[in-house]
Amino acid sequence: MKKYTQPPPEERLEALRRLPKEVIERLTKKEIQIFLYEDEWPVDMAEKLKDYLEDI
Repeated sequence: MKKYTQPPPEERLEALRRLPKEVIERLTKKEIQIFLYEDEWPVDMAEKLKDYLEDI
């Protein structure tokens, strides 16, 4: 797993906190790291989150 030395952006932490518990439980540790730090997500991860994402 990629090492991140900086804290994640506050808006991403807030978005993670707002997800329902059952959704977070379906995410792997790697997917949570990707959620917090990466701009591009794997298709299967995006599929897990599709009902909770907004187009921006």
